[in-house]
This record gives sequence, structure tokens and C-alpha cells, in this order.
Amino acid sequence: MYQAQTHGVRVTAAPTFMEAESSHAQGRYFWAYAIEIVNLSRQTVQLMTRHWFITDGRGEVHEVRGEGVVGKQPVLRPGESFNYTSGCPLTTPDGSMHGFYAMQDESGTVFDVEVPLFPLDSPYVKKVLH
Repeated sequence: MYQAQTHGVRVTAAPTFMEAESSHAQGRYFWAYAIEIVNLSRQTVQLMTRHWFITDGRGEVHEVRGEGVVGKQPVLRPGESFNYTSGCPLTTPDGSMHGFYAMQDESGTVFDVEVPLFPLDSPYVKKVLH
């Protein structure tokens, strides 16, 4: 699991390679990732937008932006959490993701919360030890 905490909001990411959804012969690889967002601050916050940077095994970066996550813009009171699972396809057997969520607090202030960098590794990647 990979974690980051920004402005009292902790984000944890856990990627899983989905063998059944992937085809090495066709150059199609798919990962599911579980995200937990926990409000450790003293204010109620709402997740407004997401901004992802997805880097494939060739180093090409693809940006994804949108409202909310999985069709929701969750409101988290102090101590509350929100969990969701989504997915990421690539044409390479490895890559990585990171990004941020734009959150809004009770006063209307918008701030970014880091989503930690996490690897997208499949069993088809040759590991090189240095």
C-alpha cells in the first residue's frame, strides 16, 4: 500500500494486476486500484475533482481529469473515510500512477490532496537488480 497525507487528508492506494482482464499476447494490461480517503482534519471536506498522471512503461504520460471519483463527490466529516475501486488499462506491462484530488473545505477554500505514486507492475516485467 502507498500513502500520502496532505492538509489532514490521508490517501492510501493499493494496486492489483488483473490477469483475467489482461492479454500479454495482445499487449493489453489492466490493474485495479483500491483507494481509501480519510479525513483526519477538524473540518468537513468534499472531494470535487481528480487529476491523474498515468505513466506507461515507455515513459509516456497520460493525464486524466474529471469531476469526483467513480461518479461521486463524497463529503467527509472529521474522522470519516471513503473507499472506492477503479481501474487502469495500459499497453505496456508496467507503469505508474499518481495525482491529486481537489478538495473543498467548509469555508469554500479549495486545496489539493496528494495521491501517492504507486507502481503498476505485471508478472510480465523483467526486474533488473542494480
